[in-house]
Amino acid sequence: MSPQTTTILLLAGSNLIMNLAWYGHLKFKAAPLALVIFVAWGIALFEYALQVPANRIGHQVYSAPQLKGIQETLSILTFFVVSTLWLGEGVSLKQLVGFALMIVAAVLIVGD
Repeated sequence: MSPQTTTILLLAGSNLIMNLAWYGHLKFKAAPLALVIFVAWGIALFEYALQVPANRIGHQVYSAPQLKGIQETLSILTFFVVSTLWLGEGVSLKQLVGFALMIVAAVLIVGD
């Protein structure tokens, strides 16, 4: 598999896991905050296990700013997955436009 494909797949998995750590607990509002923090940190460990190799492999073919642009784009896209499929929340048209502008910015960074 090419470094580009490997990087994007690892970053996609990393961002999905991180969005679950950041927002997944919102489904369990009654859970104690200390427990939620502990579980989120445990989930983040798996995110790092994908993120670090993704950046190592990716830096062979992308600059650091390009890697960040790819990561931000994937973060927004995986956020939609967590928000809609896990939390059952939609996004408004105004929010979609805002997220689209953020993706445009990331694409401009990656296209260097």
